Amino acid sequence: MQGAPYADERLPRYTSYPTAPHFNAGIDAGIYAGWLRSLAAGTTASLYLHVPFCRSMCWYCGCHTTVALRDGPIVDYLAMLRSEIALVAGQLSAPLDVRHIHFGGGTPTILEPADFVGLVALLRQHLAVHPQAEIAVEIDPRRLGPGMTAALAEAGVNRASLGVQSFDPVVQKAINRIQGVEQTATVVSGLRAAGIAEVSFDLIYGLPKQTLESCRETIEQCLAMRPDRFSIFGYAHVPEFKKHQRRIATSDLPGGQARHEQAEAMAQQLVAAGYVRVGLDHFARPTDAMAKALSQGRLHRNFQGYTTDRCEALIGLGASAIGRLPQGYVQNEVVIGRYAERVADGGLPTGKGYRLTAEDRLRAELIERVMCDLAVDIDAVCDQHPVDRRVLASSLGKLEDLSRAGLISFDGSRVLLPENARLFVRKVASAFDAHLDQAGRQFTRAV
Repeated sequence: MQGAPYADERLPRYTSYPTAPHFNAGIDAGIYAGWLRSLAAGTTASLYLHVPFCRSMCWYCGCHTTVALRDGPIVDYLAMLRSEIALVAGQLSAPLDVRHIHFGGGTPTILEPADFVGLVALLRQHLAVHPQAEIAVEIDPRRLGPGMTAALAEAGVNRASLGVQSFDPVVQKAINRIQGVEQTATVVSGLRAAGIAEVSFDLIYGLPKQTLESCRETIEQCLAMRPDRFSIFGYAHVPEFKKHQRRIATSDLPGGQARHEQAEAMAQQLVAAGYVRVGLDHFARPTDAMAKALSQGRLHRNFQGYTTDRCEALIGLGASAIGRLPQGYVQNEVVIGRYAERVADGGLPTGKGYRLTAEDRLRAELIERVMCDLAVDIDAVCDQHPVDRRVLASSLGKLEDLSRAGLISFDGSRVLLPENARLFVRKVASAFDAHLDQAGRQFTRAV
């Protein structure tokens, strides 16, 4: 296996740089307010809204979410979320140009249909949402009824991301997520009938009791529903941070070689079916905007993974939500109660963040290009940043080591990953990471 010595390393997913473990409390509500006020009129912006509730817990889950068996906590949270939207809007000195909105969770569709429609209307009222903005929502197909489907369409949702993970009944029992193929197909048909044409599927490899054959069968079942995109993630087993993952026996998990084979088998099926392989873990139809962005060198990466989003600012709303403004990153309070207290007191619920330096911006672009393009011209990127190239001396040494190991080709400036090393792109990106703690257990396996 190409890159096998690196397969078990714990590495960031590089949806940001520096990564969230390096955020600090020095970035507070006052600093964030100043950053918001500095945004010029017409700044292109994206919104991420976090809804941290589910009706049941999937044991593989690594998200910030909690189980809500009754509606009271959800109603209370929605009120705080609406208040935060008003607070953020109140700090802006000029209207933005919102081009992307993403609802994540948890399960965003746990909201009542009328409440979801009202929430999007509030965003349009306060934050200058562009008429052609992409509005995407993450969906649990087990819990989407006709009423919510109609509400999504009414609110202007035009992209739906459905959690599938695996259709293998044995795997589903092992992860506490029972979801039928027909049930999922019915949801897909309903979304399309309502006018929500863009549909994405999320799958996972490396799950307990998962086999190569069950991965292949899941792909075949998904292909019959003709999704526009796939995201295929490796399961991150971190029971020291996510206690519910302790219900998954380590002995039931595939090893490194098996994980690699599962990921590659699924990828090969999708490529054979006509999908374009995008970066580490995404696949898109050739006509999809993501595939076009890849071919044109315009692919980007943010906290939702690979994206066509080129906006200048990302504003996070809700508990634990992360935003990125030109000056740096901001994360809201993670604990729902603390988030609610801060908003109820009339303040922005900022918990921590990070102020970017010129060197951070250089390294961030190098990492993003490697993650998106599987290649980067270091000299060309350095020419765009006011940073002495000598700060990369250690990174260049690591790249030389990776070149000698056969993982990349490297001529001193240009880095290129061969196709058979694609799954190790995070290892290559980590060469540019000046903050990386190689022993950090908070990160996930390289493959």
